[in-house]
Amino acid sequence: MSRMLGHQARTLLGTRLGLSTAGRACAVQFGLLSGAGQLYLAFWPDSALPRATAFLTLVGLSLVGGILGSWPRTQVSHEFLHPGFRVTVKVGDLFEQPGHLVIGGNDVFDTDTRDGLLIVPHSVQGQFLHRLYAGDTARLDADIEAALAGVAPVRVEERAAKRAGKLARYPLGTVAVLGSPRRLRFLSAYGTMRNDLTVGSGPDQIWHSLEALWQSVHLHAHREPVAMPVIGSGLARIDSMDHASLLKLILLSFVTRSRRSVICKELTITLLPEDYVRVDMLELAMFLRTL
Repeated sequence: MSRMLGHQARTLLGTRLGLSTAGRACAVQFGLLSGAGQLYLAFWPDSALPRATAFLTLVGLSLVGGILGSWPRTQVSHEFLHPGFRVTVKVGDLFEQPGHLVIGGNDVFDTDTRDGLLIVPHSVQGQFLHRLYAGDTARLDADIEAALAGVAPVRVEERAAKRAGKLARYPLGTVAVLGSPRRLRFLSAYGTMRNDLTVGSGPDQIWHSLEALWQSVHLHAHREPVAMPVIGSGLARIDSMDHASLLKLILLSFVTRSRRSVICKELTITLLPEDYVRVDMLELAMFLRTL
């Protein structure tokens, strides 16, 4: 919590945008309080404070009100019109969000979290297995196999080349749609599970996989709310983009695609508390207003 508060203070008071935002908010507060003060004097002129005291009180209240009013939030939302849809970025638990879920995956759809060799247990994909499938890897694999029944692998690796995990590789951007119509889980392959058991991806691969993801959501989600993490921010080794840049890439892709036809009425992107400190929420709110 202290780290989050420190980040919020630096965002507001340590950046040009933050200072500009705080300055405008303080000016608005000063104007409102000045008007209230003049109204007060008009009705109770004999109870007026000394001018210096009144002015300092007005300035102090304006500063406090302006800073509190412009303090960076842990949630940013923006409503788009024509067509109408809403985007929210918030600190929260992905698996507690209403609606359908998006889970990032790799091109072989590995799921095993034992020893963290293939999938790290605390990752989103690892939590997906343990929280929604109670750690039942066989059941999850069976659901994935059924969802991919109509998709042909592009290659099947030899066991000698890939020492653990699955061997059938699917095209990047492949989406396995799991769950029931009321609560779908879109497992999106945005990265390549290399034969050395590391995952690799990049901006082009992320953008391509997002295009395929939005099309799948458009077809299956019936415009109902969808929640997702910042895919690519974990172990996909996208060294050319930081957390905030990946978030903006997802937002840009979603809004661009939604301009053609509505994908869903609301997209929520969740941030972990430790990832929140990597994102300037004031700058993100301005970015959303420019889309």
